[in-house]
Amino acid sequence: MSSPVKPAWFIAGCGLIVLALAVSAVQPYDAATWLLEVLPVLIALPLLWWTRERHPLTPLLYGAIALHALVLIIGGHYTYARVPLGFDLQQWLGLQRNPYDRIGHLFQGLVPALIAREVLLRGAYIRTRGMLNFVVVCAVMFVSSVYELIEWGTALAFGQGAVEFLGTQGDPWDTQSDMFCALIGSLLSLLLLSRWQDRQLRRGS
Repeated sequence: MSSPVKPAWFIAGCGLIVLALAVSAVQPYDAATWLLEVLPVLIALPLLWWTRERHPLTPLLYGAIALHALVLIIGGHYTYARVPLGFDLQQWLGLQRNPYDRIGHLFQGLVPALIAREVLLRGAYIRTRGMLNFVVVCAVMFVSSVYELIEWGTALAFGQGAVEFLGTQGDPWDTQSDMFCALIGSLLSLLLLSRWQDRQLRRGS
């Protein structure tokens, strides 16, 4: 079991996400896109609240999920191609497109990697560290590929109306780039956060 999260800390984090959701819902660029982008947050937030006592996660994972939620909420309000921070990054880095979408997919790799790793370690499903890392990366790429299939299905269902949700900005390799960003996110998670997560898991055991 992971180290318990202080109730005040957890409640404050949930409150921040709810506040961000409420603010982002005020005159979003496109209401349908907003709903599609924040839907994972609307699903995850009640689930995390319901499981906070029986199946608490590590504080690291809660924090990462909160950051990812904020990335999704901001992207939902502006649409990913129009997030002001993305335009700043585009100018600073000399890019041809707003890169905020790439940030979202980087988190789409980083956070699921932490989730998969925590589940596998808690259940002691895998004994060797190398196999653990391999399965975590495979899980992340599965999540990324499913998300891209959802985008494809949305495009088929709504046609031109799905342009804001897709956020391809005219990039024919957008799908491949998104999945590559998720891969990088998973590798960064394993390289930079594994020991931190391990320490929190040990303290809660």
